[in-house]
Amino acid sequence: MSQTEDSNAVCPAFPARREAPFEVPAEYVGWRDSGPLKKVTLPSGAPAWVVTRYEEVRTLLSDIEVTNGVTANRLSPHFPNTRSGVIGVDQASNIVFMDEPQHGKLRRALASSFSAKTINSMRPGIQKTIDDVLDRMLEAGSPADLHQAFSLPIPSGMICQLLGMPYEDHEFFETVTVKLLSRTTTAEDHAASQQSLFDYLRKAVQERDANPTEDDLIGRLIINNVRKGSMTLDQVAGLSLVMLIAGHETTANSLTMITAHLLSHPELTQMLLADPSVVTDLIEEELRVTSISDVIMARQAVRDFELGGCPVKAGEGIIPLGGAANYDPRVFEDPAVVNLSRASRNHLAFGFGVHACIGQNLARVELELALTTLLARIPSIRLEVAVDTIDFKHDAMVFGAYGLPVAW
Repeated sequence: MSQTEDSNAVCPAFPARREAPFEVPAEYVGWRDSGPLKKVTLPSGAPAWVVTRYEEVRTLLSDIEVTNGVTANRLSPHFPNTRSGVIGVDQASNIVFMDEPQHGKLRRALASSFSAKTINSMRPGIQKTIDDVLDRMLEAGSPADLHQAFSLPIPSGMICQLLGMPYEDHEFFETVTVKLLSRTTTAEDHAASQQSLFDYLRKAVQERDANPTEDDLIGRLIINNVRKGSMTLDQVAGLSLVMLIAGHETTANSLTMITAHLLSHPELTQMLLADPSVVTDLIEEELRVTSISDVIMARQAVRDFELGGCPVKAGEGIIPLGGAANYDPRVFEDPAVVNLSRASRNHLAFGFGVHACIGQNLARVELELALTTLLARIPSIRLEVAVDTIDFKHDAMVFGAYGLPVAW
């Protein structure tokens, strides 16, 4: 059957809502079964392609030239924006939406700070942060909201430490980030919230410029890039904004979702308690199963090309769906089942190719230490409410839970 979509057909709405918190939307399964690409309608009313199968997603992310669709900091009217009227931080520093060669230049400036060697050297500090957070949670007593008391403060504390920002301000940027990632935030509120966070970071970067050190990411960027004329202070502030948002919100949601999944599957919890060494493989499978990000990235086609037998024309929007790809049964048999015997590290929870998440080493270590420490210190921890009564983030760009009631 031809993969070409009927131009007169009604395109289904995107994004779709999850019916079950630990599985991708049923619509994505249907689209994937019908073909690797599907034409959808975005919230703005514009059409775009979504890529639903694993192989085609990897091909798009590695071999096909696409663009961020931004000129003079304005989105093209055909850019597949999943929130109408909303644009990210100034494109001079938004590494997520940046095209080559600028993207590679900034990524190389960040690479050493997120290398496996650097992150492993941070393990003692990460462990101390986790122990301190658990001490406070245990002192407050059972029951507790695990998301607020545990999942958020760990990555928030670590990204503040990495950037060299005071943790005392964490409530400010956590609140702003929720607004920035909500699909219900208006374009005006999004712009105002983003500007407030950028102004805060720009002031901090300007103050740091007087006496930078190699002890944190902001200081290293100033010394190694600003001082040499390859980056501006505003770019450092913009990069810090992206790192701050991505560095705490995604990991916090992953930690909450993985913990909720483990606690709702006692056999998995018992397996980890019996043998903590399985944690690395378990985390990879949990990242795949929970798949908190539907959209890996949004782009426009630079030229006409064919993907999975479907013709895509230059200028058309195209969105690879990480969740749909992570549940592709052609690659992951019984995709909703956690299976430690499969090679799960090839999942797409951190993206793929040049735009793969630069902070994935940090996220993996945080998840590993947080989960093993949580269960070691509170082996009797349990969900306080039924899973279907948890307030999940159906309205957010990154799926998760607003709270996770637990007891022990």
